Amino acid sequence: MTRQSRTSPAASEQSLHQAYDTALLDLDGVVYAGGEAIAYAAESLAAARADGMHLAYVTNNALRTPDAVAEHLGELGIPTEAGEVITSAQAVARLIAEQVEPGSKVLVIGGEGLRVALRERGLVPVDSAEEEGLAAVVQGYGGPDLPWGRFAEASYAINRGVPWFASNTDLTIPGARGIAPGNGAAVEVVRIATGAEPQVAGKPLPPMHRETVLRTGAERPLVVGDRLDTDIEGAFNGEVDSLLVLTGVTDAEQLLRAEPRHRPTYVDRDLRGLLTGQPEVEPVPEGFRCGGWTAVATNGGVLELHAADGSGGADAADGADPIDGLRALCAAAWTAAGNGVCTLDAAKALARLGL
Repeated sequence: MTRQSRTSPAASEQSLHQAYDTALLDLDGVVYAGGEAIAYAAESLAAARADGMHLAYVTNNALRTPDAVAEHLGELGIPTEAGEVITSAQAVARLIAEQVEPGSKVLVIGGEGLRVALRERGLVPVDSAEEEGLAAVVQGYGGPDLPWGRFAEASYAINRGVPWFASNTDLTIPGARGIAPGNGAAVEVVRIATGAEPQVAGKPLPPMHRETVLRTGAERPLVVGDRLDTDIEGAFNGEVDSLLVLTGVTDAEQLLRAEPRHRPTYVDRDLRGLLTGQPEVEPVPEGFRCGGWTAVATNGGVLELHAADGSGGADAADGADPIDGLRALCAAAWTAAGNGVCTLDAAKALARLGL
């Protein structure tokens, strides 16, 4: 796919929840972290829903069932139906069902979410590589207590030529105590043992986007996520707009260094960004201006940040929104990088923003 490289976050005069009919929301790092709601998430989503926006929760985490996810969201103050939850387990189950006979046995390396999704597609989840007539192996996040022996079981089957599928390949997953290994790390273990490559369904790949569209019927979707390599790249691949929130894995420096397929349409601090418009990032002779900030890419290979009035004192932009400063920096960095990755030094500019 060839798409024009984004060189600046976009503007929107309308609030995003009015400009788009459906929010396709990632969960870990966007709505909750470590099982607890992220600040402002519940009230922002309630306001968006009350004003007519449809909400769908799209997660690469294949561990829990849609029913369990919906129940958890309800406990966090976000009333949700199971049908509003789309998981990579559902996407990979559809992918497998398209390639094997109905009623086929599938070796499950993961949790209950995979088992429920397979049964929904008329497949039979099993636990042993020795099952007669085994048609596929599927691997998904099984939580921190998944026994090491499950990876061996997958390897035995795959080394005999059984087709291998993975719900997703996220290397990390955010939690209450920080960043932990995700399903992608577990997939690497099996890849090392087998030399094989799985068929992958989850974000950012097309099977997950297809599953989401089929289940939501969204016409003007907005992907909302915290990861550049899954959420934002998935939106890019699906040719839909995206909002990056800074409540999960991606930090400000990683955003400035994003390659074209990882550059979001919009950037905001958290889910309150759904309820507002997005300010214009304006090209000016000295660089790019947004709100109270101007960002400049210098000939010395440094990104600088100044108050929009041109003054450069430490207090010059007091009261200006740091996220506007980040938007201006994105425009300067992405324009300088073109189709590549920005290599300019942004440390002092980001320190000034406190991001």
